[in-house]
Amino acid sequence: FEREARTIANLRHPNICVLYDIGKHNGADYLVLEYLEGDTLASRLALGPLPLEQVLRYAIEIADALDKAHRHGATHRDVKPGNIMLTKDGSQTTSKLLDFGLAKLKQEVAPNLRLSDMPTVGPALTGDGMILGTVQYMAPEQIEGKTDELDGRTDIFSFGATIYEMATGKKAFEGKSQASIMASILKEDPPPVSASQPEGKVFPPALDRVVKRCLAKDPSDRWQSASDLTEALKWIRDASLPAAPPAASTDTAAAMAQLASASKRRTLLWGAAALAACIVTALTVWTLRPAPAGSSQQVSRSVIPLGANEQLAATDNPMVALSPDGTYLAYVASAGVVQQLYLRRMDVGEARPIAGTEGASDPFFSPDGEWIGFFASSSLKKVSINGGAALRLCPTINSPSGAAWGPNDTIVFAPGDIVGLSQVSAAGGAAQALTKLNPGEGSHRWPQFLPDGKTILYTVDIIGQGNNDDAQIAALRMDTGEQQVLLRGGTYGRYVPAGPTGHLVFNRAGTMMAVPFDPLTLEVKGTPAPVLEGILSIGGGGQFSFSSAGSLVYVAGGVQSGAETLVWVDRKGTEQPVGAPPRGYTNPRLSPDGSRIASMTEGDLWIYDLARGAQSRLTFDGGAGGGHWTPDGKRVIFNRSVGGKPGNLFWKPADGSGPEERLATSDYLQQGGSLSPDGHWLIFHETHSETFRDIWAIPMEGDPGSAGAGRKPRVILQTKFQEGAARLSPDGHWLAYTSDESGRNEVYVRPFPGPDGKWQISTEGGGEVIWNPNGRELFYRVGNKLMAVDVETQPTFTAGKPRLLFERSDQAGGGFGSGYDVSPDGQRFLMVKTPVVEGDAVTQINLIQNWFEELKQKVPVGK
Repeated sequence: FEREARTIANLRHPNICVLYDIGKHNGADYLVLEYLEGDTLASRLALGPLPLEQVLRYAIEIADALDKAHRHGATHRDVKPGNIMLTKDGSQTTSKLLDFGLAKLKQEVAPNLRLSDMPTVGPALTGDGMILGTVQYMAPEQIEGKTDELDGRTDIFSFGATIYEMATGKKAFEGKSQASIMASILKEDPPPVSASQPEGKVFPPALDRVVKRCLAKDPSDRWQSASDLTEALKWIRDASLPAAPPAASTDTAAAMAQLASASKRRTLLWGAAALAACIVTALTVWTLRPAPAGSSQQVSRSVIPLGANEQLAATDNPMVALSPDGTYLAYVASAGVVQQLYLRRMDVGEARPIAGTEGASDPFFSPDGEWIGFFASSSLKKVSINGGAALRLCPTINSPSGAAWGPNDTIVFAPGDIVGLSQVSAAGGAAQALTKLNPGEGSHRWPQFLPDGKTILYTVDIIGQGNNDDAQIAALRMDTGEQQVLLRGGTYGRYVPAGPTGHLVFNRAGTMMAVPFDPLTLEVKGTPAPVLEGILSIGGGGQFSFSSAGSLVYVAGGVQSGAETLVWVDRKGTEQPVGAPPRGYTNPRLSPDGSRIASMTEGDLWIYDLARGAQSRLTFDGGAGGGHWTPDGKRVIFNRSVGGKPGNLFWKPADGSGPEERLATSDYLQQGGSLSPDGHWLIFHETHSETFRDIWAIPMEGDPGSAGAGRKPRVILQTKFQEGAARLSPDGHWLAYTSDESGRNEVYVRPFPGPDGKWQISTEGGGEVIWNPNGRELFYRVGNKLMAVDVETQPTFTAGKPRLLFERSDQAGGGFGSGYDVSPDGQRFLMVKTPVVEGDAVTQINLIQNWFEELKQKVPVGK
């Protein structure tokens, strides 16, 4: 009793017998226990099986009680009809879970119980006093003595055997001896519940599936939580029983009366429970499959809660994706500092993180649902739903946004800002440009294949439009190259195969709009109408996805401000505002004297004067990126796309007194652009299809104000891996950069311009490296952590141990570059603070089953 009392001291649940107090009085130990009148479920089952209403009611109650115990670290380990009490609660009989005396606690090492240590019972299987009276409800891992593997799924197996017995009146596993019963549990499956029904009783086939999953031999094949089991049982109840069933059936009353007359009333004193907790409604579990033609499909809504400490990524790019058949849900979330993909099988209900997807965004499924594509580490990647290494397909640019996997194993994707769409084989290789930007277009984003497999839907962002009011949804016929604008004033266009031809749905200011649409003729028919309001939208992206079976998942939250703010953060993580107005800032750069900030905002380069509090625009026609100061603070270097070609390097006087000048001409994308302290070398990155992103340099000979005819770029570091964030030290002799040569991004330092050699600086991953202006310290980021490393460059290079300065989750990253800068004194950091999405929007995903039916009602063809 003392051990049991310790076990259940932190529980309180209406279906767990309650312990009121434990302590001493006048030198004696005492327990104050709940008084219950009734009988055990085992005694009731001696009279035969239960009707469906009782089976589901008691099963839901006990499953919910188990969920509470498991959440508080207690695995019961002896779930059986004899440990379930049936007692009166007013006019209705309710069930209570008893006997936590053998429970295994998460916070302690449970005793290794031998078979001979198990409690004995009177009317045992083969005779009085024989051991192992509960063997028929033991999970395979219990029989095999795998005590270290026992967890909540062990209770789920035992409870599955209990549900089976409630429904059929028979034990799930039987034999003439304990050994034969054990063999049956390890090797055999009981007949389906529906096949074992007494004459005249019809149970829904869905109960077969629930029980079968409970009784899976491998714990990983069972329900992974009692919460998911509870919701599955509730779904069966709601689908099978009248909306208001009677409080107690005549079968129940008769059975309880017969028990009362057959034996004297037993009074049981047991231990249980003490702290209340809020139970979030879990996902109603089902397999998402189309209903037969002509059948009635009922629209239903539910909520999918994320796991403990998980939060959805706050981004304008897609963070949720349903597999085509609706079997799997992938989403981007973080549990702490690591943002990665999570995969949830919809009929299981418990998501698992996918290894190798750290930093992921924009998940999308292959047509067969076997692969998930995503962006991470400036690359397009894929990973199998069954696990294994994430495979890199090709490099991307700066801010990729959206991809679609076609039926011919071609992936169309948006590799970054200021460029069009690209395509690549799903097996990987060189990417090819698919669309080119027209004048005034900022990027092509969020592609989707139409049913013919040859036509692409995509969003056209218009330069300078931060609110996406003038964004367009267009279509591209891949075989002819023909482009056609379908509608204006919307983003994230998706074709939905609902109705005779289908609908085009899209995001407009956090509201999902829909209009009938013919994917063959590309004809929009009628006026768009709202179908779902309050969808999370940051910067135009619509956070929703649907399956071909008709289910919809979405993230609620409405329009969230996409306006970032610039802040100072000291070495302890304390924040102070800069004073610049909120805007869409990216990759801010401080002038060498610390008096001005250059930052990209809505496709152009802006300068903010800290002393005057004035902001001026440096470029005007969009399509610019980057922004690095020359050592004298007179010019800013940036990249620009001209004529639809990949961006090349330019510079322009910071005061706007002269025109921009081209620094290099290449058919490949050039990014970065920082000058050495003496102004003789321009360090930048160039991306090639074979070697990905490399480090290059341009010798800046002669007058730095001239265009520099004859400047010839040269390779500094070219490998088959991705290099990034290249920065020269303040003395110009050392090059810091990042590389994923080890399988993840790490920070390295090498001599410049040579000889060869390198030192790894980071130890657990790292990116966005910057030198302290004093040359004796390096800063870099790992997820939300800002790290610092002391370095010495004389007489040779040495590096100290990385140390954490601070950790913040609301600071924007910089992709392959750096999303922050350091002040001239090295004591504070200029950072971009991202908008924070709060509340339910970051902790749950909404699900609408049979949503296509609702869409056809709200926007019928011809409207």
